[in-house]
Amino acid sequence: MAFALGSLTFSSPVTCKATSIVSSSSSSHALDATFIKRAAELADSSAGFTAPHPNFGCVITSATKERERVVVLGEGYLYGEGTTPAELLSVEATGELSRGATAYLNMEPADCATDHTSVSAIVQAGITRVVIGIRHPLQHLRGNAVRALRSEGLLVDVLGEDLQSKAFEEALKSCLVVNAPLLYRAASRVPFSVLKYAMTLDGKIAASSGHASWISSKMSRSRVFELRGRSDAVIVGGNTVRRDNPHLTARHGGGHLPRRIVMSKTLDLPKVANLWDDTEVPTMVATQRGARRSFQKFLASKGVEVVEFDMLNPKDVMDYFYDRGYLSILWECGGTLAASAISSGVIHKVHAFVAPKIIGGKNAPSPVGELGMVEMTQALELIDVQYEQIGPDMLVSGFLQPVPDLTPNIPSMDETSAIDPNVSAYESNIIFFFKTWDPHGAFSNFSLHPIQMPDENGDYFTWPSVEHYYQAYKFVGVNNPIAKKCLEDIKNAKSPEEAARLGRKIQKQRPDLVRSDWESSKIDVMYRALKCKFSTYPNLTSMLLSTSGSVLVEASPHDLFWGGGRDGEGLNYLGRLLMKLRSEFSADSLSNENNATSGEEENEVKTLS
Repeated sequence: MAFALGSLTFSSPVTCKATSIVSSSSSSHALDATFIKRAAELADSSAGFTAPHPNFGCVITSATKERERVVVLGEGYLYGEGTTPAELLSVEATGELSRGATAYLNMEPADCATDHTSVSAIVQAGITRVVIGIRHPLQHLRGNAVRALRSEGLLVDVLGEDLQSKAFEEALKSCLVVNAPLLYRAASRVPFSVLKYAMTLDGKIAASSGHASWISSKMSRSRVFELRGRSDAVIVGGNTVRRDNPHLTARHGGGHLPRRIVMSKTLDLPKVANLWDDTEVPTMVATQRGARRSFQKFLASKGVEVVEFDMLNPKDVMDYFYDRGYLSILWECGGTLAASAISSGVIHKVHAFVAPKIIGGKNAPSPVGELGMVEMTQALELIDVQYEQIGPDMLVSGFLQPVPDLTPNIPSMDETSAIDPNVSAYESNIIFFFKTWDPHGAFSNFSLHPIQMPDENGDYFTWPSVEHYYQAYKFVGVNNPIAKKCLEDIKNAKSPEEAARLGRKIQKQRPDLVRSDWESSKIDVMYRALKCKFSTYPNLTSMLLSTSGSVLVEASPHDLFWGGGRDGEGLNYLGRLLMKLRSEFSADSLSNENNATSGEEENEVKTLS
């Protein structure tokens, strides 16, 4: 991916110290818009390599003394959840040149009680002006960084607020699009959902016989792999499994592999299917409660997760994936399920690959089934339609719902009580945490809080996260070259997500490589890592102590050991360990207070005597 401005072309590295120069003969607004668009482009750089996450990009520039030219000093982007922030990468690349410079950010950085990394990096670098594309859409983060930067004396301009001009329309749009999944999730409380299909020129997704391989070209299918890599999960219906026996893999060259989801009310599915092989990619089947118990047991024996719903429908499934922390879902289903998803209001965008072929057939299926519309005036019109030729095919894409530019204000606890007097704001004493961008996300193993702990040789090593340490320790002491390589790969993993993926994969494929005492020692390994993390960062200790009296629950719906599970059936050992640490820290704090009080009393006695 590259971005061109005149004769200048930018590459897309994690960080770079650019010496390229841009003429500033255009207006300052045009320059601001250019660099905001560049920050948005950078923010998209890790798509397909890591699971979907809030996308951040940063560009640092400085005007020359003559103010005739603007120099790009440094760039950076967030690689994945729990990795170094874009702002810190950029100022590290820029060094002392950051003083007096301007930073361009596609989105307001996350800034909260437990993580001031991005804001601190900008302030300490001596940057004097920050231009922000959009405010953070999550309520607990919205406006925090803007206020913090302004309180430090920096000039902060936000597009659409402080900077209003037609020159910023495209720049603002690029900021909205690059974080569309996060914006839709925050506004509608369901994951961003994309419907993708390939059809012939006469609107068919298969022949009358059901045969569908292949409608689109190889180049179009490669683009589909990229779309999958951008998604947390790929959804198909039972008909697709029966007719096509798909793999639904993301052969795009990146590292992220989306979960494969099958929606089937009756579980009338074949026993032999590519999706039941979860060696590389996990599969989940969503079904109606009570459907074919014997087949559910069969799926479970193959390692396939089965989730039952009282009434299987797209909205309830999306609500479930929202709770699971997913940002983006790709629907590759047939017409019946596609129509149901559209009618449920969960589809936000459409990618239609149109091949220059005609297949005909009165009974040949179409991409979208019955929607109950009888007049053309009822037809759904796409917004911001884009056309792209891919080989012989045409890709038509657009939004069914506009990208939210601002998150609706969610009522506070006090406001909730005012709206409904029967709801007590303080009735619940359970605190859930899961994703790092959640209000208590710093409790997550994936949070960006490096710890100093011994490695496999007993030497102290800076582990990028608790998850890195935990996954690596599965293989400590195992005298096998594969185990040792895996341990080294985990230590060097770019993100906690990659560390987890490596550790889980080897544990699943080669359980013989995992240390023999792992099941009896893993809780202690996790406890040591957590204690180090919370002891190292006083703000985390304060946050943990502030939850006194509340039950802490790791809200992972699928991890039944460390998490609480979907319906509270999980063991929640991570929450338990944090509550144990909280109790210990609280006791230490009380002991220190008592010692301080005793010391003061002794001094008073000495003074009186």
